[in-house]
Amino acid sequence: MKITVNQIPFEGLILEEEFDPAALDLETEIIKFRGALQVKAQASRVGSAVIVQLHIQARMLADCSRCLEPVESGFVKDARLNYAYDTPSFVIDLNPDIREEVILDYPIKPLCGVNCKGLCVKCGRNLNQGGCSCGST
Repeated sequence: MKITVNQIPFEGLILEEEFDPAALDLETEIIKFRGALQVKAQASRVGSAVIVQLHIQARMLADCSRCLEPVESGFVKDARLNYAYDTPSFVIDLNPDIREEVILDYPIKPLCGVNCKGLCVKCGRNLNQGGCSCGST
């Protein structure tokens, strides 16, 4: 998503775009996305700066850090970005900043639930599905 400063009207500019998470290199071994990222950007000029309000949303799939079951959740983030410019023909590429804003909100330890019991340390059974027969629970 690119914005040319001289194309921002006095009342501001609204852009909406969908991004493939793979194109922004967002997927990791732990984090996957279900579909595209929807991004809405509202840009306005203030003096020699451009202020961009971002609204990003998507469906995220991660593995629970305790039981390793997949967990799907919504991802929503609002961010405000400021850019200084020196020429009216200055072009702002929002893609690196969109990528950074998404990565900053990755869950550190995703959980399927607050009361997730995890896996048995001996046999590896998911304790959320009941006890195991190895005798450690």
